[in-house]
Amino acid sequence: MFPSLETKYQRFLELERKLVDPEILSDQTKLLAIQKEYGGLKKVAAVVKEYHALVEDLEAAQMMLDEEKDPKAKEYARKELEGYEEKLEEMQVTLEDLATSGDSITRGGLILEIRAGTGGDEASLFANDLYEMYTRFIDARGWKREVLDFQPTEMGGIKEVIVAVSGEGAFHELQFESGGHRVQRVPETETQGRIHTSAATVAVLPEADDVEIEIRDEDLQIDTYRASGPGGQKVNKTESAIRITHIPTETVVTCQDEKSQHKNKARAMKVLRSRILEAQIQKEANERAEHRRTLIGTGDRSSRIRTYNFPQGRVTDHRIGLTLHKLDQIMQGGLDELVSGLLEFDRQERLNSQN
Repeated sequence: MFPSLETKYQRFLELERKLVDPEILSDQTKLLAIQKEYGGLKKVAAVVKEYHALVEDLEAAQMMLDEEKDPKAKEYARKELEGYEEKLEEMQVTLEDLATSGDSITRGGLILEIRAGTGGDEASLFANDLYEMYTRFIDARGWKREVLDFQPTEMGGIKEVIVAVSGEGAFHELQFESGGHRVQRVPETETQGRIHTSAATVAVLPEADDVEIEIRDEDLQIDTYRASGPGGQKVNKTESAIRITHIPTETVVTCQDEKSQHKNKARAMKVLRSRILEAQIQKEANERAEHRRTLIGTGDRSSRIRTYNFPQGRVTDHRIGLTLHKLDQIMQGGLDELVSGLLEFDRQERLNSQN
């Protein structure tokens, strides 16, 4: 058994006891936080509980084999023992998968941010292509998504889009998409047929709730302004757009997608919590100086992680050296091979670090 899984199982049992505590039941904020954490640990707890039961059965069969004198009964115990040993071996893979997933397996929600990088109009068009690619992948998984902020350009691209995504395994599967995405293709406006290179950045932030990240009102600077849009569209004559600055961390979030100032503020706070949580997680990872984090999963938006080459119809993930000549399928949301390749690479790195 992996100690990290046992720790999570014990925490699950502790939360189970708290869920029937009258003091907790009377406090809605605490109750919701515990229910969320409890739900996240359920999958791990079920497997660990099954493992414990299997070990007990195996030990009982071994004891019966050691103590039994009757040949027929002894043979029966031997077959039982072999069956339990086989099941235990199969379960080892499941346990490894859970242990090497870290905390990401217990998180469901995430905030997906996509921004146009260098390359002018072509970069904003590529950012929109990435947004549509992830949207198709998310929908195919059956996860829920909500656009928190959307800033389009006149050319049909986007400057920035922020989307909240929820669903089992969402953060776990998309956690390694953060970084710089580069595209090589001939823009529609290019008359000479020359290939241009442009870029967009993607950030995948673990969604944080009020309990996980506590933000004091006195640490916030909130500004309102009039929303703007391309070509005069979606321009709001009232000051409904919100800019929130978290003074201690100098984190700034803007939101103008809704005409309601109240809704924009709620959405901006949601993004703010996730950015602060991401910064905390990144700081802890840097302090531990995990070598594997220099390979994938750093979340560094300035690092180029993937290239989409349209003339050659290929996509290359530079972190794990994976090249797929399936550009069309990938842009249609077929990210399965990339996602599974990154997760398996991360799994092996974690296993190696535990040996």
